[in-house]
Amino acid sequence: MSVWQTEPNIAQCRSSHPELFRAQRRYLRGVAILALAVVAYYVWFFLQFGITAEQFTRGMGQLGRYFARMFVWHDFASWPFGYYLGQIGITLAIVFAGTLTATFIALPLSFLAARNVMQGRVNGVVALLMRRLFDVLRGVDMAIWGLIFVRAVGLGPLAGVLAIVMQDTGLLGRLYAEGHEAVERSPGRGLSAVGAGNVQKHRFGIFTQSFPAFLALSLYQIESNTRSAAVLGFVGAGGVGLVYAENMRLWNWDVVMFITLILVAVVMAMDVASTWLRQRYITGKTVPLFEAR
Repeated sequence: MSVWQTEPNIAQCRSSHPELFRAQRRYLRGVAILALAVVAYYVWFFLQFGITAEQFTRGMGQLGRYFARMFVWHDFASWPFGYYLGQIGITLAIVFAGTLTATFIALPLSFLAARNVMQGRVNGVVALLMRRLFDVLRGVDMAIWGLIFVRAVGLGPLAGVLAIVMQDTGLLGRLYAEGHEAVERSPGRGLSAVGAGNVQKHRFGIFTQSFPAFLALSLYQIESNTRSAAVLGFVGAGGVGLVYAENMRLWNWDVVMFITLILVAVVMAMDVASTWLRQRYITGKTVPLFEAR
């Protein structure tokens, strides 16, 4: 069909359905207003809090020197590799202990926050209070929890484990509850029809369906905490963050780059392992570990 044949059809559609074209114009006008508002915000932000050209130039120069020092490793053979790897091992131990503990705590609490489980007026109040508790726990940053527990239990890995437990209980509890609420209601009704109790309905009618989300979220949180737990060492909660802080203070940026590369390699290995676990226990595929994508 040629252009000359389509133009009358467009005009005819416009005259037959003017409300559709008006809705399209309103949508495009709304998008344009939103884009202008975003641009205006950025302009205001950089005018209010921006840096001068001199600061920008000096900062770029400093950044270039930092990167230059990162890729020139001095006295590499004399580095205390055992100490560095030991601190990375402590960080991984903190991550696994904190995340697994938070998972065991958040899973039963998530049922108390799921609205399709806690039905009725009283149960609804319990679900609301549990969700607000999750908001409080995840609303405080992990580093802040680390500072609190360092003052409470002293320096060391225990403070880091407790910080991860507090934040992940709030985060995973809320996400698990949303996974429970997203399941189909039909299996639960079928279990009720055959006389199943509440625990059986929650176990086989809800958790069976939400298990893939539970596994995926738990594995992802282990990966995320591996990256985030390095910050805990800065506040004295144990792990490789202390190595970061010491070497940044001494301008040993080559050591900082070495530790960063090791952590990136660990995260990549954990990503491969978690992908294999998801394929094995969610889709049922038995993919070799080295072929997991």
